[in-house]
Amino acid sequence: QVQLVESGGGLVQAGDSLRLSCAASGRTFSGGAMGWFRQAPGKEREFVAAIGWSGSSTAYADSVKGRFAISRDNAKNTVYLQMNSLKPEDTAVYYCATGLINWPEKFRSWGQGTQVTVSS
Repeated sequence: QVQLVESGGGLVQAGDSLRLSCAASGRTFSGGAMGWFRQAPGKEREFVAAIGWSGSSTAYADSVKGRFAISRDNAKNTVYLQMNSLKPEDTAVYYCATGLINWPEKFRSWGQGTQVTVSS
């Protein structure tokens, strides 16, 4: 069983920055690609970013390119999402994912999420 615990969400103003963290653990966690997704009220969950095991491969949704950056620290089994120039439309629950099925948008295991709210 893999456990993913997200943190770092909060209430910020438009233009501010936040850094989300996702710590992975569990005896079945074996590393590999990880991703971030988000779900806004009344909308389906959507892909945000993904990163390969070494960190050299990354992918981003068009809506966040140039503003968000995904990174990882394999020694800590942790993946990060640095979010800059936040917009009200970035408001959502953000989830991290592991257990890649199909790069970069299909994963098997999900965390519980962390709320990000951006006020205008």
